[in-house]
Amino acid sequence: MSEPSPAVLMESVTPSFWSAVNVSLRRWFDTSASTGLESGAERIDWLRTSPFVAMHLACVAVFWVGVSRIAIAIAAALYVVRMFALTGFYHRYFAHRTFRTSRALQFVFACIGASCVQRGPLWWAAHHRNHHQHADTERDPHSPRVHGFLWSHMGWFLTPAGFRTDWKRIPDFARYQELRWLDRYDILVPIALASALYGLGSLLAHYAPGLGTSGGQLLTWGFFVSTVVLFHATVTINSLAHRFGTRRFPTRDDSRNNPWLALLTFGEGWHNNHHFFPGSVRQGFRWWEIDLTYYGLRLMAALRLVHNLKPVPARVMQQAGFIIQRTRG
Repeated sequence: MSEPSPAVLMESVTPSFWSAVNVSLRRWFDTSASTGLESGAERIDWLRTSPFVAMHLACVAVFWVGVSRIAIAIAAALYVVRMFALTGFYHRYFAHRTFRTSRALQFVFACIGASCVQRGPLWWAAHHRNHHQHADTERDPHSPRVHGFLWSHMGWFLTPAGFRTDWKRIPDFARYQELRWLDRYDILVPIALASALYGLGSLLAHYAPGLGTSGGQLLTWGFFVSTVVLFHATVTINSLAHRFGTRRFPTRDDSRNNPWLALLTFGEGWHNNHHFFPGSVRQGFRWWEIDLTYYGLRLMAALRLVHNLKPVPARVMQQAGFIIQRTRG
């Protein structure tokens, strides 16, 4: 039997190729676009992730736009506010439901979380729930034990499989249409934030030139640098917190408590605590385990913005104290 001609092969391959390109481009703006890439679900989709790569490269612009006190202050403030939105709401609220709040505030912090360029709240929570069920097994997409450091840190995030939202994992929040909309068009909030920063910098350059800033400077420091640092700080919990630290509880996974990561991520570094009992709003179980997210949520509870904060059960605290005493002895 004769082999097909090159022309025939091109006719069969080219439509599939261009279809894949079209889908990748559409998914920059609409995450509901069907991938059609199941055969390469575990490989990095470089076209789809090129804006993410470009965001990292854009940080080099600091050498052209310069730096000012206001640029550093805005970058730091956005890191703090958005890290709290990720840890307090994307993680402890949407993924674990460790407290309650109103529908309006739920959406406000979902939008702040979406500005982090870590996708929508439903995707984030569904993925994290899957991680807890399969932590450090073959079905955990970012286990450093199984996949290695680089893949667990960010490689998994860039694959067609990593883009999908597992709706079966998130039925409690999937009923909110505004959250589904935000999850589908998760690029809109980052674009709005970047545009606002550029506009603010341009206004300051015109009306307050003494501040030494500009649209490009605030865009670079306030959005690109702050967001890239925020991303890599967040994913250290996937990579480093499963490799370095101490293990108070004998969990089935490799989770560890790491005080340095806890400071960087506002309490998420008490990862072994969290994997042993993920249902508590508090991850620093002992008084000396600094958990900035928990303190922020306590303040919000005092202001009646959130309520029903779930504590660490007495039995867990007793077990933690017993293990500490036995180790010291």
